[in-house]
Amino acid sequence: QVQLEESGGGLVQTGGSLRLSCAASGRFVGINAMGWYRQAPGKERELVATITFVGVINYADSVKGRFTISRDNAKNTMYLQMNSLKPEDTAVYYCNVHRINTDYWGKGTLVTVSS
Repeated sequence: QVQLEESGGGLVQTGGSLRLSCAASGRFVGINAMGWYRQAPGKERELVATITFVGVINYADSVKGRFTISRDNAKNTMYLQMNSLKPEDTAVYYCNVHRINTDYWGKGTLVTVSS
């Protein structure tokens, strides 16, 4: 089992920045990848960024050049630095861990970008 807890969401103006954190606990053996997903009102959950066990990173086209995913293995924490935020980035952001054949999710943190 893996437990995940997101933090760092909030209200920010267009062009502003936020940094999300995801604190992980539990069993880490077998983790293939970690990532951030988001779900806007009335829309399906979508991938924002992922990082594999060996450090390969992938971003959604909509956030490339603006968002940066990173992790601190010593702190068991993953981050998402979000710059140049746009109103369309408004969503609940979820932390995800893919371990063996199971996906684990946090409860999400709300990011609201005002125009």
